[in-house]
Amino acid sequence: MPDATRLNIILGFAAIYIIWGSTYLAIRWGVDTLPPFILAGVRFLIGGGLLYWWAIARGAEKPQKKHWLTTGIIGLLMTVSGIGLVTWAEQTVPSGITALMIAMVPMWIVLIDWIRPNGTRPAWIAIFGVLLGFGGVAFLINPTNIGGLSEIDSLGAFLIAVACFSWALGSVYSRYAAQPKSQALSAGMQMIIGGAVLMLLALLKGEYAEIELAAVSAKSVWSLVYLITIGSYAYAVYIWLIKASTPARVSTYAYVNPIIALFLGSILAGEELSSWALGCSTVIILAVVLIISAKARAQKIEMGDSENIAENADDSGQITGDSSEPAAECC
Repeated sequence: MPDATRLNIILGFAAIYIIWGSTYLAIRWGVDTLPPFILAGVRFLIGGGLLYWWAIARGAEKPQKKHWLTTGIIGLLMTVSGIGLVTWAEQTVPSGITALMIAMVPMWIVLIDWIRPNGTRPAWIAIFGVLLGFGGVAFLINPTNIGGLSEIDSLGAFLIAVACFSWALGSVYSRYAAQPKSQALSAGMQMIIGGAVLMLLALLKGEYAEIELAAVSAKSVWSLVYLITIGSYAYAVYIWLIKASTPARVSTYAYVNPIIALFLGSILAGEELSSWALGCSTVIILAVVLIISAKARAQKIEMGDSENIAENADDSGQITGDSSEPAAECC
C-alpha cells in the first residue's frame, strides 16, 4: 500500500462518501433556475479543464491522438448520456431517489461484462444481487402506485435508468480502451469532450434562448461552483484512494452515496421519503452490497491464483508448475 497516513485515508473516504453523495442535491438545486444541459456542460468543461491542467502540472504525459478518440467515446457514454440525462431528470425526480436509482450501475456492469465477447460469468451471489436490485428499482418506480408512492416521474425515472446503463457501458469499455497512463488526465479529457457535447446539445435544445440570467438564483450559481470545484476534488481524491486503499473498500461508495443523498435531500431540501420508498431503498442497497462483496471475493481468489503462478515461475519467467491461467477479473 502506498505511504499514506490512516487519517488521510479516513478523510479521503469521508470525501467520496459525503461529497459525491451531496452532488445529487447540488444538481437538484442547480436545475431550479439553470437549464440542465448548460449546467452539466459548464460543470464538465471547467472541471475537466482544471483536472487536465492539474494532471499535466504533475508530470503526466501529453495524450496521443488516439486517446482523444477513446476518451471521447467514454465521455459521451458517461458524462453526456450518463450525468447529462441524470441532470435533466432531476428537474422532476427528487435528488435522494435519483441517487438511489444510480445504484443500478453495478448491476448493469455485471450484466454488460457478462454478455460482452469473452465476458466474465458472475458468481451466483452477484446474479442474485442483480435480480434483487432490479426488483427493488421496479417497485421503487412503482407505475401502479402501490403503497401510495407517486412522487417519481416516469419519464425522469426512465432517463435515469438509461443513464445508468450508459454509465455502466462506458465503465466496461474504459477497462479495455487505450487511454493515457494518468487516470486524472484521462478523466479530464472525458469531461472536456463531454462538456463540449453537452453545450452543443444545450444549443440545439434552445437552452441559451430560454435562460434568463436575472432569474438565476444564487443557490443555483453556488451549486454549479460546488460541482465544478468540490465535485472535481472528490474525483481526484477517488483516484488517490484507489492506490492508497483497496478497490473493494473504495467501491463501498456505491451504497453509501445513496444513503447520504437521501439524508441530505430530506433534511436540506424537504424531500419526502415514504415508508414504501424506504423499504425499496433497503432492498436496492442490500443488492449492491451483495454484488460488491462478490466482486471483492473474486478479486481475492484472482490475486491468490496470480501469486501461486508467480511462485512457480523460474528465473526466465516461464511457468514451471501449474500453467492454468488466473481467474478473469470480476465485473
